[in-house]
Amino acid sequence: MQPLKHDELAELPTVVDITTAARALGLSRTYAYQLAKQKKFPCKVLRIGNSYRVPTAALRALLASD
Repeated sequence: MQPLKHDELAELPTVVDITTAARALGLSRTYAYQLAKQKKFPCKVLRIGNSYRVPTAALRALLASD
């Protein structure tokens, strides 16, 4: 899985799926789901039905702190 480029990060919608968040953080899809299920994902994750969503603001804040 290719990491997201800076310009791709700037164009993200308000909320992204866990796979997109994983790409932005350089994590594998499997590891991202594992962290989300264990409530150890490095930023806020919303559980909506059977899916996980990550607020883009939380993702950008995490990336800016690095």
